[in-house]
Amino acid sequence: MIVLYSLMFLGGYISAAGLGLTCPEWPLCPNGVMPSEEYLIEWIHRLAAATTGALVIATMIAALINKNSETKIRITSSLATVFVITQITLGALVIDTKLHAVLVAVHLGIGILLFSMVLLTTLFAFRMARNSLATRI
Repeated sequence: MIVLYSLMFLGGYISAAGLGLTCPEWPLCPNGVMPSEEYLIEWIHRLAAATTGALVIATMIAALINKNSETKIRITSSLATVFVITQITLGALVIDTKLHAVLVAVHLGIGILLFSMVLLTTLFAFRMARNSLATRI
């Protein structure tokens, strides 16, 4: 949740500050893996997106593998994975189309859906853990 919220905060800052095309290539900036100072904010946003993607996908895999996980957690984590892959694809398209307004708006909307699914997954997991502790006592 913290990584995703940070990613959304960075994305909002980049958009509001007009920095969306500071790094005009995707997935890497012109200087490669370690960008120069002018590309740093956008590069951090992309690094946070990659980290978020890995964490969301790992959560879904763990939920699917764990035989004790509830169906609600499996569904919300699977939807979060679909949304995170969609977000990464849309992020690339937003850069390739030079910040096309419709794609930027859809990118924001899918981001909100992604946040909702990750939040629900987290809430369901904590509820499940709390109920499991209550039955043991």
